[in-house]
Amino acid sequence: MSGVVPTAPKQPTDEMGNQLKSPDPRPDAPPDYNSHFVPGPPGASVLPPAGYPRDVPMGYYNPQQPSAFPYCQPTGGTHPIQYQPGNYPVPSQSAPITWMPGPTLMPDCPPGLEYLTQEYFELKEKETKQLDNIHVLQHFEPLEMITRFETNNKYDIKNNLDQMVYIVTEDTDDFTRNAYRTLRPFVLRVTDFMGREIMTMQRPFRCTCCCFCCPATRQELEVQCPPGITIGFVMDHWNLCRAVYSIQNEKKENVLSIRGPCSTYGCGSDSVFEVKAIDGVSNIGSIIRKWNGLMSAMGNADHFDIHFPLDLDVKMKAMIFGACFLIDFMYFERSPQHSSR
Repeated sequence: MSGVVPTAPKQPTDEMGNQLKSPDPRPDAPPDYNSHFVPGPPGASVLPPAGYPRDVPMGYYNPQQPSAFPYCQPTGGTHPIQYQPGNYPVPSQSAPITWMPGPTLMPDCPPGLEYLTQEYFELKEKETKQLDNIHVLQHFEPLEMITRFETNNKYDIKNNLDQMVYIVTEDTDDFTRNAYRTLRPFVLRVTDFMGREIMTMQRPFRCTCCCFCCPATRQELEVQCPPGITIGFVMDHWNLCRAVYSIQNEKKENVLSIRGPCSTYGCGSDSVFEVKAIDGVSNIGSIIRKWNGLMSAMGNADHFDIHFPLDLDVKMKAMIFGACFLIDFMYFERSPQHSSR
C-alpha cells in the first residue's frame, strides 16, 4: 500500500455526467473564468486603514459616513434631518445641513405649508414655541461680480434655531436672466427636506417703458401651493414716495397690504416693510431686509427676516413669504453690470 497515492474524493455528478460544483457562498459571485487565468507570484498583504472594520470587504465601506444608511433618518419627533436626501455630503462641506423636524399633517392646509405652523424647541428658554418668523438667506455668488454673468438665485429658509425649513431655487434660462436682469420674469421653486416642490412662485414680464402709473406696468407675483393651484397674488401699486403692495387671495380680493420705507435702500440700516390689515392701520407683521455691511453693499447676498402672527391663516403666511422675493428682485437685486439702480 506504500505505492498508492491518495486522491481527492470524487465530486457527485448529475445525470449528464457533468461534475457538479459546490455552491459559492458569496452573493452574486462572478462567473468562473479560470480557463484564462494564469496565477502569479503572491503579493504583500495590505492591512486595512485604522478604523476600518476587518470583517467588511474593501470597497464596500466608507469610514467617513456616519452609518451604513446615513440618509434614512426619522422625519418626526426630536430627531432632525442631518442630510438632504439625494445630496451626499462632500468633503468641502464644513457642517451637515440640519433640517427642521418633519411637520404633522393638518386638515385644510396645503401640503408642505405645515412647517409655517410647526412648533420647535427653544434650547435657551427650554420651552416649545411656534414658528412666528423665518429667515431668508440668499446665496452669495462671487462669479457674478467677476464675470458679470447673471446666475439663478438660490435661498436658504431657516428658523431661529438655524434649522433649514425650505430651499428656494430660481428656474430661469440664461438668455432671459442676462437680457432683462432685474426686470426678468422668473419662476421660483420651493422644496422641502425630501426635495419635493411644495410651492411655486411666478413673476410675469411687465414692460416699464410707458407711464409708471399705468396698470399694465405694475409688477405681479403669483403664488401656487401645491404647484398648479393658485392661493394668491402679490400686486405692486404705484406710489410717489414709497413701495406699496397688496396681498390678494385666489379671487384677486385684497386681504393685506405692505408699505415700505421712503428710501428702500437704506445704507447702514435695515429696510422695514410693514404688513398691515386691509384698513392700513392694524399691524400684522413685517418683512425686514437686514443690513449686512459690505455683503449688502457689494454682493447679492440679501438677508430677510419675515415676521407674522401665530394665528394668521397659513395661506396668508405663504403670501407674505412670497412677497419677500418680489421685494428682493425689485429693490435689492442689483445687476452685476451696475453698482446701483
